[in-house]
Amino acid sequence: MNVTNNSLTRSRPWKMAMGLAVCMAGGLLLAVDQPPQAQPAAAAHSAVVPEPKQPGGEPDGIVQVANLVYAGTKSSTCFSDHFLIDAEKASSISTSRRFHSVKLGSEELFEFPLVIMTGEGGFDLPDVERHNLRKFVEQGGLLLASAGCSSPDWDKSFRAEMAQIFPDHPLKALSMDHPLFHTVYDVTQLNGLHQTPRPLEAISMGDRVGVIYSVDGLNDTSHTTGCCCCGGNEITNCNQINVNILAYALLY
Repeated sequence: MNVTNNSLTRSRPWKMAMGLAVCMAGGLLLAVDQPPQAQPAAAAHSAVVPEPKQPGGEPDGIVQVANLVYAGTKSSTCFSDHFLIDAEKASSISTSRRFHSVKLGSEELFEFPLVIMTGEGGFDLPDVERHNLRKFVEQGGLLLASAGCSSPDWDKSFRAEMAQIFPDHPLKALSMDHPLFHTVYDVTQLNGLHQTPRPLEAISMGDRVGVIYSVDGLNDTSHTTGCCCCGGNEITNCNQINVNILAYALLY
């Protein structure tokens, strides 16, 4: 993967700061503690570069991820934050250990490089949340969306909302050779709890992914409390994929 200064500065200042933290000349990430089933892509030797202080009180240089509250009171309560720990172990990214709860309709949304949206059952977003989400993606943010328990009703609502918010940018399947699958770990296939999962889908603007979606689920419910797969076909190598998505959000 080749990452240039131009690709880092196209969007927001935190992308520039954290891009420098995780990049080397070839654009690859520091790798340690390599799981045997998916080896990290390559190693870098640069130190973490401090970034502007993020909301939530963490020290400078700490990357934070938001857990969205949307459609009034719906929240991503069953999406594990365990991948944040794995990101620190497998790369030079320093992360907060927990998600920050953020309302989709708030201005605080724009302080985060990556936001999580998941749930079960149908929903409708108010116009203010639709406007905010489009603006967030257009300004360089990345939405990671995942149907909890492979919920068909949530999937139907999410697709309808994406078609309304991004009418000129449809969801399309991502091939496994996309850079998103090869930032920290080389992920060559998706593994499902019961059967082969359906491909991840994405909304792209230009050459950058702004929305990444799994209809089967990237929730990693094995590391959550009071949650289960509920018979869904959750992707079992989701931790490595989520680490890659976080790195992608910082680099592109």
